[in-house]
Amino acid sequence: MSDAVTPFTLAIPQADLDDLKARLARTRWPEPAVGAAWEQGVPLTAARALIDHWQHHYDWRRCEAALNAVGQFTTEIDGLEIHFLHRRSPEPNALPLVITHGWPGSVIEFLKVIGPLTDPVAHGGRAEDAFHVVCPSLPGYGLSERPSDHWGVPRIAKAWITLMKRLGYDRFGAQGGDWGSAVTTAIGASGDPAVAGIHLNMLSVRPTPEDIANATPAEKAALADLRRHVDQGTGYSKQQSTRPQTLGYGLTDSPVGQAMWIYEKFREWTDCTGTPENALTRDEMLDDITLYWLTATATSSARLYFESFGAFGKDKVTVPTGVSIFPREIIRPSRRWAERQYTNIIHWNELDRGGHFAALEQPELFVEEVRATFRGIR
Repeated sequence: MSDAVTPFTLAIPQADLDDLKARLARTRWPEPAVGAAWEQGVPLTAARALIDHWQHHYDWRRCEAALNAVGQFTTEIDGLEIHFLHRRSPEPNALPLVITHGWPGSVIEFLKVIGPLTDPVAHGGRAEDAFHVVCPSLPGYGLSERPSDHWGVPRIAKAWITLMKRLGYDRFGAQGGDWGSAVTTAIGASGDPAVAGIHLNMLSVRPTPEDIANATPAEKAALADLRRHVDQGTGYSKQQSTRPQTLGYGLTDSPVGQAMWIYEKFREWTDCTGTPENALTRDEMLDDITLYWLTATATSSARLYFESFGAFGKDKVTVPTGVSIFPREIIRPSRRWAERQYTNIIHWNELDRGGHFAALEQPELFVEEVRATFRGIR
């Protein structure tokens, strides 16, 4: 195995983009659902509007250029080729930070925040808040290699620690939401002295029966939202955690199927008041969707659910921890529930807007939350 870090330039063959357009033109549409809009999933009118934009107006080369402008690299870790974005700060005392996405996200989520995090002075901030930023693609997601053996959360966390040290960072922080939260939690619980602290924008902790019996009004509201999610919004996770291979055939063969599988989550998990385009532009959503399509990673990304669905909420974390709770997050535990697992919370904030894809939806708030956490750690 080589420790080499290799620069990577993304250049999707034009034939792949032409094939996508041809497949979109041949879409076989279902009939409209009977009942209220979104009650049974993406309404036909919304689906057609998104696909029309994808086919006739969307420009993948714009997204490709943005990724290349950040700086992309690959390196082999534990037998797998890992892709990552890496931008060093111009500030000499910047703190290295590894940021991990989740599903159905990608490193594209972080394009708006890399600049302010690495060069705060150029974005109205302070030099002492600067970070060297590393954003790896999860194994089997986007441009990282698809595993041929078992890659769960603990193995990913170990790989990310290896990555940061390989880049020359002997002390660093970690940040994550969704699967990135599980990976970041595992990094924080690793006991590795290089880990200075962590920041999470999704926290998966389980209240005890006593917690539920004595819930505050805010905790009751969060529990009610979680029950709705469990009852009505977890079909995707059940499928991905039990039969990812079966699901993958349809999503890998149909760009519309892949698009709707993700588009629905942008509606359900963003602070959008019921219309995804209120939170994100169509181009922003299609950047992420197109990356999944062009890399054919529907199956391999879903497989992480099969590998590690029980990985949330188990590790005890004693390193300094920052937590940002966005109001449209799927899970919104209270601080008193969280402190049993995360015993050294140095920053806790419950924000008034934003959802699951915090860095994409509310980049300014996300950046300030990360800065606030690590001010007490540097």
